[in-house]
Amino acid sequence: MVVGMVALAPFWTPSRVDLSALWMATTMSVAMAVWMGYRGHSRAAIAEMTAAMYAPFLLLLVPWWAGLLPDEAVLHGGHVLMLPAMVLAMLHRAGEYTGGHVHEPRTGLLARWPTALALLVTVDMIVEPAAVAPWKLLVLTFAYLTIGAVRRTLRPRAVLIRQLAVMAAYLGLILAAVLAGPVLSVHLVGLGWLAHAGWDYWHFRRNEVVPRAFAEWCGVVDAVIGVSVLVYAVTL
Repeated sequence: MVVGMVALAPFWTPSRVDLSALWMATTMSVAMAVWMGYRGHSRAAIAEMTAAMYAPFLLLLVPWWAGLLPDEAVLHGGHVLMLPAMVLAMLHRAGEYTGGHVHEPRTGLLARWPTALALLVTVDMIVEPAAVAPWKLLVLTFAYLTIGAVRRTLRPRAVLIRQLAVMAAYLGLILAAVLAGPVLSVHLVGLGWLAHAGWDYWHFRRNEVVPRAFAEWCGVVDAVIGVSVLVYAVTL
């Protein structure tokens, strides 16, 4: 639901409360429906869950249209009431939501959902390439070390040494980008993001440190941002 809001909400910003509430429900339900379909839920369950996400907003919009509720009550109340509505939808099919799911291997877009998600969250960089501040490379610097530490996948020692070496290289790149001129700095940042896409691909192929889905998602995000930054650099 959060992914749906982050990825789809920027495409439209309604000025009316009723349209804003329904658009918010749409962004969340679309992402939820895609994920439920990928997990093998039935069409009926997906339809019911989608209805549970719309129903609270529709319920509150009736008194709002009559002038009996303020704007905030619709937007905030809809989110609060959505949770028990979704619980009721799950209780209606308790066996489906508490049991395991056996589904056919997916092909096409559903098989590459991390890539699709990555393209959604970077659509702004695709449409309008822009510069990225050098300090944002710190996200790339510590991401794999942090995830590896939490998952306890920084073993054997060679894995940890590789992670620390890459961290040191990126800290050097960040320092160089900060000290470089405005044009060279943008190029260095773009190359840094592209290089990390290659680092993601390494982890994806070896299934090392992070889940493969994360490595795929991160690789596409890094590649899109790197190319977009370099495209922007050409215009300087």
